[in-house]
Amino acid sequence: MAVLAIVLLLAAAYLLGSIPTGYLVAKGVKGIDIRQYGSGGTGATNVLRTVGKGAAIAVLLIDLLKGLLAVLVVAAVWPQVAALTALAPLWQPWVAVGASLMALVGHSKSVWINFSGGKSVASGLGVLIGLAWPVALGAAIAFGLTLALSRVVSLSSMVAAIAASILMVVTGQPLPYAVLGVLGAFYVLLRHRSNIDRLLAGSEPRLGQQSSDHGV
Repeated sequence: MAVLAIVLLLAAAYLLGSIPTGYLVAKGVKGIDIRQYGSGGTGATNVLRTVGKGAAIAVLLIDLLKGLLAVLVVAAVWPQVAALTALAPLWQPWVAVGASLMALVGHSKSVWINFSGGKSVASGLGVLIGLAWPVALGAAIAFGLTLALSRVVSLSSMVAAIAASILMVVTGQPLPYAVLGVLGAFYVLLRHRSNIDRLLAGSEPRLGQQSSDHGV
């Protein structure tokens, strides 16, 4: 029963993460498929470029909340899971990490829009807030400083992801959270492959410029 409960938690985290916020907001506000405009992504950056500031803020906050809720749901139901097995206290941080990763995958590979989505950065920040808020704060600062200096959202996102993985270790977070930091950073970098190519080529758009490729 405990294994079934954990599987259901992971599935719920994926479905929560897969809510296509940017797609739905763009459809509701402008009646468009956001995947056919700008960078082609459903994240807040492409919504900002294509729909507008208000819509982008809404998408950013909701996507962040998806990641946070994936962590909070595990914490909320864990007492019931703990009643099913003596190993539950040892499993909780690993299940929280598993739910976090599933939420990130859900955001970028949503079952509702043919397994497309965003880059999982906002949802990743929500996950960090739920697991280790000092790490989330450090990652947010890294993002803000990089964005202020470079005006490149994709670079700022990757720097923030790498900073989070380092901060998980520096701040003495539990091993499962440190593992999440490394895996999460790798996943964010993987999702930014095309952005890395454009950064190396000097063609990555800066904040306020239009993108013609599948970027942030």
